[in-house]
Amino acid sequence: MTSYAANVFRKVERTCYHLPVIFNTFLVFSITGEVSYLVLVEAPLEADQKRTEWSLQWKSVHLLVQYIMLCNICWNAVLFVRTSPSIKGVFLGGDSVGQGWRYCYACETHTPPRCSHCYDCNVCVLRRDHHCVFFGQCVGFCNYRYFLTCLLFMWSGLLYATLMNAEVFITILKEGVTLHSVFLLMIPWIMLVSGQVSARAFAFAFIADTCVVGFLLVSAFFFFHLFLLFRGQTTREWYSSRRPYNLGLLGNLRHTFGSRWYLCWLCPLIPSPLPGDGIHFQITGSLEPVITSGVGSTPQRDD
Repeated sequence: MTSYAANVFRKVERTCYHLPVIFNTFLVFSITGEVSYLVLVEAPLEADQKRTEWSLQWKSVHLLVQYIMLCNICWNAVLFVRTSPSIKGVFLGGDSVGQGWRYCYACETHTPPRCSHCYDCNVCVLRRDHHCVFFGQCVGFCNYRYFLTCLLFMWSGLLYATLMNAEVFITILKEGVTLHSVFLLMIPWIMLVSGQVSARAFAFAFIADTCVVGFLLVSAFFFFHLFLLFRGQTTREWYSSRRPYNLGLLGNLRHTFGSRWYLCWLCPLIPSPLPGDGIHFQITGSLEPVITSGVGSTPQRDD
C-alpha cells in the first residue's frame, strides 16, 4: 500500500512539474490564435476600410511579424530546455581548484566560481542564475542566451498583442464604465459561469486581460535581466553589491550571447560560440565584500 501511494505521489508530482510548461504553451498559442482572428476577421470594421487600412498586404505583414515572433519564442524555449547548463559531462579540472571554488556535498565534487547546486534539478549548474519554474529548467551559462532571447520575443509579442486587443477594451467600455464592463474585464470567469456573457465575449475578454497581465510580468522579468546583463551579474550575485565579473557593456554582451552577439538574437539557429567555458571567469573586481568597523577605520575583509 505504501509503495502504491508513493508511485501515485511521484506521478502527481511529475504531472505538476510539467503543468507550468503546458499552461504557458496553451496561453502562447491561444493569444496567437486570437490575434490572428482579430487581424483576419475583426480588423475590417467597415466595408470601405477593407481596401485601405486593412488591405491584404497589411494583413500579410501583420501575420508574418506575428508568426516570426511565435517561431522565435518556441524555438528559443525548446533550445533553452534542451541545453543543459549543469556540470554533468563537464571536466572541471580538479587540479585547478582555487579561489572561489566550493565543495558540493550533494554532487560530491568541487565546483567552480558562480556555480551552485539546484535542489529542483538535483545538480550543480555552471554560472547559475536561478531555476525557472515556467520552463522547469535552470538558467545557467550555456542556455542564458536562449532564455534572454525568449524573454525578448515574449515581451515584443505581448506588446503587439496588447495593442491589437485595444479594440476589445474599446468595445467592452464603449457604453461607459459600468459594473458589467468592469466585472467582464476583472473576473470574466465569474461572468461566464453566471451566464452574464457569451463564451465568445468571455474568450476575448480573458485573452485581452492575459495579454496585459502577461506583458507587465514579462516586462518586469525582461528589464530586470537586462539590468543584470549590463552589470555582469547573476540573480544570486545581485543580492550583494559586488560586481567582480563586470566586463563592460560589450564584454558582458559577448560573454552572454557569444561572438555574434549582434546577430544571434534575430534567430536561435545563428551559431554564436561563447567565449568562455563556464568554469574560468575574468575577474575585474574584488570577490569579497569590503566592510568597515567604524568611521575613519581601516577597511577589512569579510572572511
